[in-house]
Amino acid sequence: MSKKNSIVLKHKDCFLNSKQLSEIYSDFKKKILKLKARKLLVAVSGGSDSLALTAMCRAMHSNYKKIKFYYVHINHGIRKKSHLESKKVKNILKKQNISLKVINNKKKIIKNIQHNARKIRYSLLNKECKKKKIKFILTGHHKDDQIETFLIRLSRGSGVQGLSAMSATSHFNNEIKIFRPFLSENKKNLIFISKKIFGTYIKDPSNNNKKFLRSNVRKLLPILSRHGIKSDQILRSINNLKSSSKTLNIYFKEILKKIVDRKGKKIYIKKNELFSLNEELQLRVLGFVIRSLNKSDYPPRSKKIFTALKYLNSAKEVKHHLGGCLLKSRNKYIYVEKSL
Repeated sequence: MSKKNSIVLKHKDCFLNSKQLSEIYSDFKKKILKLKARKLLVAVSGGSDSLALTAMCRAMHSNYKKIKFYYVHINHGIRKKSHLESKKVKNILKKQNISLKVINNKKKIIKNIQHNARKIRYSLLNKECKKKKIKFILTGHHKDDQIETFLIRLSRGSGVQGLSAMSATSHFNNEIKIFRPFLSENKKNLIFISKKIFGTYIKDPSNNNKKFLRSNVRKLLPILSRHGIKSDQILRSINNLKSSSKTLNIYFKEILKKIVDRKGKKIYIKKNELFSLNEELQLRVLGFVIRSLNKSDYPPRSKKIFTALKYLNSAKEVKHHLGGCLLKSRNKYIYVEKSL
């Protein structure tokens, strides 16, 4: 048996010899096939989540040769030894006959590190997708990530949409979508898969950095569990909020048609109609307008949007800057355009 074939069998055996892992793989396979995509980009950080994702994609490719997976790692260049970590990730995959492309970020990231690193990461992945004509980016986000996102947004006073946390599929832009097949999966299973296939995984030191809100929230999860607030209970709340958000979205689309208009590079919002809505819908309208002008995947934080709304709800002519946009309240309209 060739070395290449023995590797394929190792991937298959990992999932077939365990009922639990076989079910995870079967669920993963169904989700990927539903996408009806021939090419998919796999975001590989080197952590247990992304390596488990890589293992499943590799196993799936052995059965579905027509589906091509492109494995890409972004070296942010934040830490001094980041290039060595990237090299290590590449070698981990190479041992399993998986080709990994490493893309080095050339922009310096100094402020708001995690947020800006994320923006740069997806921007670079987006460029790679365009080169290869790929419409989906696969990520290893899992159940714990979902709960952490919910708690972070809860701490920021997010509305129903924000508290719905991450969706399995979200639009990065008009051409490319982000797909998260592991959102209902436990991290323990992903660690087991990555160790079983690759024998190791990279531990990101920033996960324990107290400077980052997500790191602190992560440490809260065991404490909440000890006090009776279990992960499954939080997930049920997230799913209930998702259901409410979907219903609200239907109503929201009708509102946009009535009160928002676009002419060239400016968007006009009917002022009286906007402020006759409840706070949640006001938040959504202004957040949507800013996001659409910037072509970003997230609107500004709700606290900042509410502050802007207070300024704009004035009889006087006022100006306000938010999310890279200039907002002007004049007579019956709020005018929104990109800041120069």
